[in-house]
Amino acid sequence: MVLEFPTSSGSDIVWIDSFVVAAWLAGFAVRHQAQQTERLRELAAQLRAQSDTAAEEAVEEERSRIARELHDVVAHHVSVMTVQAGAVRRLLKPEQEREREALVSVEETGRTALTEMRRLLGVLKDDTTPARAPLAPQPGVATLDLLLEQVREAGLPVQLTTQGEPVELPPGVDLSAYRIVQEALTNALKYAGPARAWVVVRYSADDLELEIANDGRSEPGENGTGHGLVGMRERVAVYGGELESGPRRGGGFEVRARLPIGKEAR
Repeated sequence: MVLEFPTSSGSDIVWIDSFVVAAWLAGFAVRHQAQQTERLRELAAQLRAQSDTAAEEAVEEERSRIARELHDVVAHHVSVMTVQAGAVRRLLKPEQEREREALVSVEETGRTALTEMRRLLGVLKDDTTPARAPLAPQPGVATLDLLLEQVREAGLPVQLTTQGEPVELPPGVDLSAYRIVQEALTNALKYAGPARAWVVVRYSADDLELEIANDGRSEPGENGTGHGLVGMRERVAVYGGELESGPRRGGGFEVRARLPIGKEAR
């Protein structure tokens, strides 16, 4: 008995080879896709880590900046207090010895506080901090007109409205309010495109409220998702206030801040 094997034609061999090649290519594609997916996952994790690190660095940088500015505010007022104590002491009569001793103690305590605060500033200061005039008063709400004029010259029309009865603000709150308005308008200049802006400063018995709005672009990622918003949040947090930001109804972007100005903020 003779066994006979089926014969294979050339077309059958080509079909088998094609099937094997196709299977190999499919397997290669699956492995390549899996490797690519894994690489994308690793890249996404790296980007998240870098973003978290950048955010932490931005917060620390802004806190250091706030601390340096508050140092200047406190140092200025301590200096004024020390000078005034000396001026009053020189007006005392010879028999007012107890009052003289008390004022001398105030002067010496003030000078000691200034010395220690300069040491503190040395700890906070880094090599990139520009030199400033010592004990210079910081800007505040009263100087917003000058800030807005600079913003207008830079190309952003802006209007200022004051509501309520203006009161003397705690120095730190006054500075923080100015910086919040400054940062919000700087963001508008950078990201809003052709636009107009409005600033509202509203006084109430216990709070100072700020509204900074523009009618420019408001796409996600614009107008305040960077370090500028970090700075605003940190300044508001120092005084236990509140900050809201987001797209403005009717187009544009707005920032709303509330800063306590009652006794607890002084």
